[in-house]
Amino acid sequence: MKKLVVIPARGGSKGLPGKNIKLLHGKPLIHYTIEAAREVFDDSDIIVSTDSIEIKTVAELTGLIVPFLRPVALATDTSSSQDVLMHALDYYSINFGKPDVVILLQVTSPLRTSIHIKSALEMYSEDIDMVVSVKKTDANPYYVLFEENESGFLEKSKKSAFTRRQDCPQVWELNGAIYIINSKSLESKQINDFNKLIKYPMDKLSSVDIDDIIDFELASLLLEREGQFLKG
Repeated sequence: MKKLVVIPARGGSKGLPGKNIKLLHGKPLIHYTIEAAREVFDDSDIIVSTDSIEIKTVAELTGLIVPFLRPVALATDTSSSQDVLMHALDYYSINFGKPDVVILLQVTSPLRTSIHIKSALEMYSEDIDMVVSVKKTDANPYYVLFEENESGFLEKSKKSAFTRRQDCPQVWELNGAIYIINSKSLESKQINDFNKLIKYPMDKLSSVDIDDIIDFELASLLLEREGQFLKG
């Protein structure tokens, strides 16, 4: 099975400026994902997709070659992950042949390890659209999530008669760490339209997704206490 790994790293970040190369526990954030990917895949199958020369330079400090700079049109706030993946897929297909799967690894999941990636890969088969990493959600829509109605009053997001959280159905939340995508599905429909999804559960600590400074400080704390808390 031929695999393409895409690590997207846009230069602009409003929630935490410069986060993709910000030093986390003494190491640029992007290095965590690159290092995890290189433990599983050949360098020639890994593409860091960035519009930033600075990010490209920092990424290449690992020894991985960044083959191109992403077009500016694919590096805006409105650019979709699908557009970025298709751009990398087209480049890879021309130079190395079409891959069977595209693995999306986001820089913002530094506690995702090579063990997680290998385990998720084992769940993939060609008759599905995607294997996606998830965590058990803390915000169950049957119990703690509410929406405001037209009268301005709060109503449960998902109607139910449950009075105890533990009685609610288990709900899974995408944690943003791993997406293993059937390349045929990626080319033929939108990711939001995928209906054959297989979950790869990850623990809460490994699922930390960095969006702002609070997430960043939490990840730093967990890395400092890695021996006690983190697991593959």
